[in-house]
Amino acid sequence: MSDNGSLATLSLVVIAILVIVVILAIWWGSRLRARQRSDGPAETPPATSERNLAPPPVTPSPPPLVDTITAALVEPARAEPAAPPAGDAAQPVTLLKGLGPKVATRLGELGIERVGQLAALSPAEAEALDADLGTFRGRMARDRWIEQAQLLAAGDRDGYEAIFGKIG
Repeated sequence: MSDNGSLATLSLVVIAILVIVVILAIWWGSRLRARQRSDGPAETPPATSERNLAPPPVTPSPPPLVDTITAALVEPARAEPAAPPAGDAAQPVTLLKGLGPKVATRLGELGIERVGQLAALSPAEAEALDADLGTFRGRMARDRWIEQAQLLAAGDRDGYEAIFGKIG
């Protein structure tokens, strides 16, 4: 019986060693593969003829959309600060239906904090702003923020409340 017990123990030890070797081989192979990916494939430069030695043309990258929107919304600096918009145009964007604090924070990062700013957006600026909203993309059109902002900026509270309900 002791031969059977020692044989079983020996078998378990051999299996455990094999399992450890297989795990180490997998780990080592994944490290090699990761190292090859980080080094990148060894590329040979394309053959160039003696007649065509000019470098490829460089195209400048387009300006970021956020700067375009901000530049369109911000007036040039003046000696005295501009007066804040009158009426509901000076209200925060959180006044609009479907626009909560998280998306208001994102809009603030993009330079939009007041209803009047949102109402003044052109369709192209609104589309660019919507593209920069990340997870909130599409909410501007779905919740009709521009339409709401335009009604409030124009001082048409009755028209706003007839379409979108009571404010606040």
